[in-house]
Amino acid sequence: MATIKATLTKKAIDDFPAPESGRSFLADTKVPGLLVQITPNGTRSFQVYRKVSGKPIRVTLGRYPDMTIEQARKAAMEALSKLAGGTNPNEEKQRIKLASKSVREALAEYQEARKDLKPRTRSDMASAFKEVFPDWLDKPLSKITPSMVEKRHREHGQTRSEARANLAMRYLRALFNYAEAQYQDDEGKPLIEGNPVKKLSQTRGWFRVDRRQTVIKAHELAAWWKAVEEQGNPTLRDYFHFVLLTGVRRKEASLLKWSEVDMKARTFTILDPKNHQDHTLPLSDYLLGLLARRKAEAVNEYVFTHRDGKLPQNPQKAQERILEASGVAFCIHDLRRTFATIAESLDIPAYALKRLLNHANGADVTAGYIVASTERLREPMQKITDFVLKAAGVKATAEVIELRREARA
Repeated sequence: MATIKATLTKKAIDDFPAPESGRSFLADTKVPGLLVQITPNGTRSFQVYRKVSGKPIRVTLGRYPDMTIEQARKAAMEALSKLAGGTNPNEEKQRIKLASKSVREALAEYQEARKDLKPRTRSDMASAFKEVFPDWLDKPLSKITPSMVEKRHREHGQTRSEARANLAMRYLRALFNYAEAQYQDDEGKPLIEGNPVKKLSQTRGWFRVDRRQTVIKAHELAAWWKAVEEQGNPTLRDYFHFVLLTGVRRKEASLLKWSEVDMKARTFTILDPKNHQDHTLPLSDYLLGLLARRKAEAVNEYVFTHRDGKLPQNPQKAQERILEASGVAFCIHDLRRTFATIAESLDIPAYALKRLLNHANGADVTAGYIVASTERLREPMQKITDFVLKAAGVKATAEVIELRREARA
């Protein structure tokens, strides 16, 4: 690394040869500390170099010839003055950069940092931002105020969807929490202080959105089952039956692979589900037969694929056909609620039910000591299958009990 002193002129800078490797420097004699850095490819840029408390500090001012020599000298004197006063221009520049992060930039960094986010959550988060505050995406986070949040939340909830307004603001709250912890100065002080979404809690502004409470009732199962059988798509037929008789989430079923099914052990495993705890469940006799039939006709690694190898995408049309034939309206998650409601009506123990649904135990200390093995869940799973098949008129045994509740999350 060679450093040559000279009075900076256009000729001096232009004629200074580029090094074969490393960096060369041309130091100005008029403003001590002002340098021109030359790289092997000939790029020339102005810098300030100064030791502060024995620590070398190099501040890049701009590229030559975009920045003139006189502009560089003026910028160098300002930088040297700041250094003399205890302010590091590099740190100041970094603070400004972080404090001016846009919502879009922060969202990208947040999703990159949160490796545990599910693909669906990432997609839904981006979708909610575009839907509820598309005009904020290129605004600095620091310019989003509590009053802006309160107004946009209220407007979207009143004109579009209260649930989506709540969800978008929860996502925005998480983004601000991340920014407050991540964007800090050298002393650990947040550069983006305060979370504007807190105002919704302080003013009780969140919309009250009642949880969907629909299930397929026992007396509706026969008509629903018959319509599912007759709707003409064997893959969706088996998919609907599987979700109802296992209580798994729709994506968990649609993405189930044959490598996650053990026909000999009569089990299947959902890998990395919503709570990130692999979930192994027993297969009832009916489900074992269903999967054996599908295995014999498998075309790829996924359990529920059409004959052309494609995964079921949107079953909405099939649901509409089933509604028309049976009079029973439902969404896929209703099948999980129905499974849970049937299990509760059959007096299956609460801890077994939690295990069947793979619900987190939360603050339940007792549950933390109970290990419900897959085999201990086999009898409850079979009882639920028997109940459904009896109510649907498919199986002659099993006692039918009218469901005591119409919902269970």
